Amino acid sequence: MNHLTPKQIVAELDKYIIGQQDAKRNVAIALRNRIRRLMVKSELQKDIVPNNILMIGSTGVGKTEIARRLAKIANAPFTKVEASKFTEVGYVGRDVESMARDLVEQSVNLVKEAKNEEVKEKAAVIVEDMLLDILIPPVKRQGFGSPVSSPEQFNPDNATEEELNEKTRERFREKLKNGELEDRKIEISVKQSMPSGIGMIGNGMMDEASMAGLQDMLSNMMPKRTKKRKVTISEARKILMEEEASKLIDFDEVKEEAIRLAENNGIIFIDEIDKIASGSSKGGGPDVSREGVQRDLLPIVEGSAVNTKYGLVHTDHVLFIAAGAFHVSKPSDLIPELQGRFPIRVELSSLTQEDFNRILREPKNALTKQYQALFEAEEVSLEFTDDAIQEIAALAFRINEEVENIGARRLHTVMSHLLNDFLFEVPDTIQANSKIMITKEMVQERLSTLVKNRDLSQYIL
Repeated sequence: MNHLTPKQIVAELDKYIIGQQDAKRNVAIALRNRIRRLMVKSELQKDIVPNNILMIGSTGVGKTEIARRLAKIANAPFTKVEASKFTEVGYVGRDVESMARDLVEQSVNLVKEAKNEEVKEKAAVIVEDMLLDILIPPVKRQGFGSPVSSPEQFNPDNATEEELNEKTRERFREKLKNGELEDRKIEISVKQSMPSGIGMIGNGMMDEASMAGLQDMLSNMMPKRTKKRKVTISEARKILMEEEASKLIDFDEVKEEAIRLAENNGIIFIDEIDKIASGSSKGGGPDVSREGVQRDLLPIVEGSAVNTKYGLVHTDHVLFIAAGAFHVSKPSDLIPELQGRFPIRVELSSLTQEDFNRILREPKNALTKQYQALFEAEEVSLEFTDDAIQEIAALAFRINEEVENIGARRLHTVMSHLLNDFLFEVPDTIQANSKIMITKEMVQERLSTLVKNRDLSQYIL
């Protein structure tokens, strides 16, 4: 991550997201500034806070995708929350701290994965010996016994029981390494997990972090119960690898590292922030609760200490990216304090017909490539002519203009309508090694009903 320059970050985002250069530049600068802050040697390092970003744009233009891809590029803990979730009856923003807890949870998982990779080889050796002991239990040496003879001197007629056992074990070890025994079933002892949920305590006044801490404490106090399971060797290897890796990892170190990672590299994406903007009315009703949510969000975004089951996490240097369509309300309808915490505002442009065309061709995970992969799984070749892709883009753009603009998500509707018949007929009617060619004429023929019925569709429940 330290070697990523803003231009390289934008180039990585370009592989998945078409257009929106202004938004990409701003998130790339924000990400690079985090690296720069950690390289600052003076006391100023603590005072440099991230410039949070507010993305404004209609649905389906790439707001969420930009934030999600950014987190993957940075290999940083990332959590996405809906601001509207905190307006539900009974919440009224009471549990906005859960976003920081979710972030720490993600961070712990990231650190665990990295630590698991470090101890993978050591755990694999231990697991191999455990599997071997289940398949061919070792013979205990009686007293001092005679030394085991070398392979050159080995004679099966004169060999002791211990030597024969050792020889068989070596043969089975080779088979295990070569994957010849993966489907054989064996019996292993597995730790039973504690039942989750311990009910309401203290009349429901206990917060999530305390509840989780209490649950952990109770599960540690309870005696560990194991149960016998009959599984294949390949499954047993996965189960035992998890258990052995967790024994080799120092969990206190994981917790410390995870909190540090969340505090310095964490990204929280707050979607639908426009749904908690108050609008023009200043009366009572739901607007009061919306302002309450904004006031509760404010300390988290400004920087506060949140209690999690892994310890206190400070949100001062967490990067917050908020997004909203702002169709009904305006960014200025947010309370001034919250507006001030999102100094960078980026307006995402609506997608054009040419953008749709590029979305179908260029990204690594383009919809056309996804459908081709689905058909390839059944050994059927799917191809699109250039005219067909242009026609799909034109139709999607036209429906967006005339019905409801849902951005790139419209392409999912159009593509599934176009290809569902083929997906239904494979592999019964359309056999393996067949080839399907999508042409402009086919697109017009199959999607004509979609375009024709668009006016009626909005009145049908």
